[in-house]
Amino acid sequence: MRVNRILLSSSLIVVALVVQVSVLARLHLPGAVPDLLLLTVLGLALVYGHVGGALVGFAAGLLADLAPPADHAAGRYALVLCVIGYLAGLVKPENGQVRSATGPMVVVVAAAVGSTLLYAGVGALVGDTDARHVGLGGLLFTAALYDLLLAPFVVPGVMALARRAENDPLAETNPAKSGDVASGWLSGGTGLRIGGQRNGLRVKAARARVARAGRIKGVKRL
Repeated sequence: MRVNRILLSSSLIVVALVVQVSVLARLHLPGAVPDLLLLTVLGLALVYGHVGGALVGFAAGLLADLAPPADHAAGRYALVLCVIGYLAGLVKPENGQVRSATGPMVVVVAAAVGSTLLYAGVGALVGDTDARHVGLGGLLFTAALYDLLLAPFVVPGVMALARRAENDPLAETNPAKSGDVASGWLSGGTGLRIGGQRNGLRVKAARARVARAGRIKGVKRL
């Protein structure tokens, strides 16, 4: 992963985890807790692809496993988000941009349901049966509902930041001369070329001088 990907992913993951632990987890909503960390991983995976999504998901899940007040085995949520990030990255658009909101919303619902089932399945393997006491059906429904309601405010923003970091103009090679950079930025906002404006002014001035000289000659002949 490139440096800009690592910096952006780390910042977004830390912010998402802090908000989820300090705000969302304290809302005491019925059923599941809105998973802001999952939505952040989905947004990055839809831009970075399956490999980047798996790496981001593993790092985000491991950080959540180690951050207090985690009460489960370390690596459990890392495995879940790694798998979810990999699968979400497989449906990444070719150009990195989504034409419709239907696709991401389907991915969010599938990820919410899949992560809950996978988390409960891994917990059953290690002897954690909390999902049975709470009710797996209620967890699946509330997880999908909460994540679906929160997704429009998170996933598009994360994807926009990831695409912007990928297309950083400072990191791209520019065949133009360094002296023309300022002119290019100035002309970018107006859609006009500075050189074209100068040439146009020169042509207009020359035509004005020719017309003025013609009028003077006509007066002298009279």
